[in-house]
Amino acid sequence: MKKFLVIAAILFTFVSCKEETKKEAVPEIENDSNKDVVSVSGRHLMLNDQFYLIKGICYHPVPKGDSTERDFGTLTQDLKLMVDAGINTIRVYSPINEESVLDEIGKAGIKVIIGFGYNQGGKNDILSGTFIDYVNKYKDHSAILMWELGNEYNYHPEWFDGDIKNWYTAMNAAAAAIHKNDPSHPVTTAHGDLPKELARSMSPNIDVWGMNVYRSVRPETIFKEWKEVSYKPMYLSETGADSYMQMATDKYEQGVNELMQADASDIILKATFNGQDICSGVTLFQFTDGWWKAGNNNVQNTGGTAPNSTGVPFDGSPNEEFWGIVDIDRNKKKVFDVVKNIYTNVNSTNN
Repeated sequence: MKKFLVIAAILFTFVSCKEETKKEAVPEIENDSNKDVVSVSGRHLMLNDQFYLIKGICYHPVPKGDSTERDFGTLTQDLKLMVDAGINTIRVYSPINEESVLDEIGKAGIKVIIGFGYNQGGKNDILSGTFIDYVNKYKDHSAILMWELGNEYNYHPEWFDGDIKNWYTAMNAAAAAIHKNDPSHPVTTAHGDLPKELARSMSPNIDVWGMNVYRSVRPETIFKEWKEVSYKPMYLSETGADSYMQMATDKYEQGVNELMQADASDIILKATFNGQDICSGVTLFQFTDGWWKAGNNNVQNTGGTAPNSTGVPFDGSPNEEFWGIVDIDRNKKKVFDVVKNIYTNVNSTNN
């Protein structure tokens, strides 16, 4: 723990000094619109003093083939599909380094939640402090909604010398550094399910708690739990269903089953938006099927844990390559129309 406390202190000092010494060298982002201000008010997320409801999607496009790297070659096509589905927010797991990509997303009227990892080899990561360079470069860009620190790190204390408190210490220091450099965008984190008291008490600088929630088709159960322990805003940073049934049920056949995914997502999304008094929305997992996750990138593989062992609808098996609302070739799956119907018809009940 002492080592990580020292790292956190160095991190905060490092990024603060870095900002002072490099201020003139950070390129300004030209915008053709006034700078947006994202803030929180009570339990709610605000954009320019208006309630903002996240109608979002997780986005990590990896094409077929040998590469496992994210590729924005289909961005124009993807954005058209997203706009058609009523999506207003994209969540990415690592920073978008191509300014032209952010520009195109912004011009489509979509906001981005930018995720930073802890140790990414010194590339815009928290450990090296280089994440703050990215924040300072893009903090005035019209596409930015929030800065997000980590993804389900609470499940991985082994990444932090076996003590998850080391992560919370580093995360809280990173959030403080962002607040110092960018007062116009909240800081969030994608926590695995409900943050326990340890996480909350050690991370007061987190403004909005993202939660990756897989409780079959009952995400709303976490809203009551959160209301009892915190007054801060929250959103569902991941939830949803895949389109493969590992086993048959009375209603759904084994194998590829888009109907099951559509039915489950319909229930999940309706329950989510019925909870707007607590929940600021959702970034559904995910936009496109991910053929890179479980084997040969040229074919779609099944894979997951044993049936009924997790909270994935309706077979308990998270087949990692079948979560898209479109397939790898951008054909709309049955769930696409479910998302479109709900996203284009739901409004913030706080207006």
